[in-house]
Parts: sequence; C-alpha cells; structure tokens
Amino acid sequence: MSDDDWRADRIGTALAGTNPTVLRRLGAGFAVIGDVQFLPGYSVLLADEPGVERLSDLPRGRRAAFLADMDRLGEAVERACRSLDPAFRRVNLEILGNTDAFLHAHVWPRYDWEDPGLVRGPVWLYPADNWRDPAHALGPRHDALRGAIGRELDTLADLPAPDGLR
Repeated sequence: MSDDDWRADRIGTALAGTNPTVLRRLGAGFAVIGDVQFLPGYSVLLADEPGVERLSDLPRGRRAAFLADMDRLGEAVERACRSLDPAFRRVNLEILGNTDAFLHAHVWPRYDWEDPGLVRGPVWLYPADNWRDPAHALGPRHDALRGAIGRELDTLADLPAPDGLR
C-alpha cells in the first residue's frame, strides 16, 4: 500500500489505525485534520461506520453521538485556532456529502485576514487552486496546530456534560 492509499478509504484506514490525518477517535467517529490547510485548522469528522452515507442512515442514538462529536471537534478547532491566531473569527460547521459518499462533517475556521469577498461566504467559493496548491497541503509545518486541536479535544472530553445532557 502506498503512502497515499488511505485517501481511497478514509474510514477503513482510520479504523485500521493507518490514516495519518486522524487526531482522535471520538464517540461516533474520527476527528481528522484536513488534507488542505488554506484555512489553518480545517478539520473533518468522519463517521466510524463504513457504508453510512448520510446522517439519517444512523439510528437516532448514533446520530446524536455524531452531532455531539461534531460540536466537540468544532469547539476544539475554535479554541486551538483562537489561541494560535488573533485574527480567528469563527467556525463554520457543515454536513454536505455531495462529493464523498460517506457521512462526514466539515469544520472550517474562519479568519479576519481572509479576502473580504470570500470571508462572509461559504468556503466552497474559494478558487479551485486553493484546494490543489501544494503550499496549502497538510504537512509537518502543521504539527503544532494538530497538537493544539488534539489537546483541546482531550480537554473537552474531560469536561462534565451540562445538566440534562448525560
């Protein structure tokens, strides 16, 4: 298996422990850092059940667990990005599934330094070059960011659930 074969089966390789983007195993999925980092901290929550294409494919309890994981990853990205970049402004959460036919949620940090014509719109309006430019590819220079998000995920796992949400 080549080093890039994990991209063909992101969930299977996460389950096998060979997906290099995995940050943490969560309750109903895997928190992974995105392959592209033109918005530093971009992360994805992958469902941990191969063959699940949409949220409604899961039983209600697993849906709630997936959405709770999405919330946890979103807050971890927010905390990490805020601590590393004073221009951090917010996090956008999306479940789309139009390109990849497996359940996943995108966690996009947004920044004040973004182009004014793009910062208020969806990330998908960014030019296609941002997605392919090797300068934006995930690499060793993102290790500190990966570590920060992972630590925040761990911290959030240790916090007690709010009353009524146990």
